[in-house]
Amino acid sequence: MSDRLIAAAIEAAQHAYAPYSDFHVGAALELDDGSIVTGANFENASYGMTLCAETVAIAKANSDGQLRKIVAIAVAGGPKGTALGADPITPCGRCRQIIKEVADLVDIDLPVHCAHEGGYVTYRLSELLPHGFGPASLG
Repeated sequence: MSDRLIAAAIEAAQHAYAPYSDFHVGAALELDDGSIVTGANFENASYGMTLCAETVAIAKANSDGQLRKIVAIAVAGGPKGTALGADPITPCGRCRQIIKEVADLVDIDLPVHCAHEGGYVTYRLSELLPHGFGPASLG
């Protein structure tokens, strides 16, 4: 499934709206039934309002009632005109926190497949966000 998930993330990156950074990112979520939900980054002239691909995909899964079905995530991207960069694309800090919320909700240390031109590297969310702040932190 990982190769199919990476391919979906690469395809999603083609739909990015990134006129300011020219850095296109796609994300793909694997659901427990094998289906895939995708998202692409959506930039805004007010940079702080930009939406990352991971956030778009997770919000889309949530709005479709699929949030509790996420079992894996793939991220792919690179400069406009290239499918992938030389180094793995990893979620930003904000996205790691959003993924943490999902991981805690589904009680899985989610695998995050991060693509690069030579393939992909798989991390567990706990590697990307050790000692993360989640719902249990609220007491």
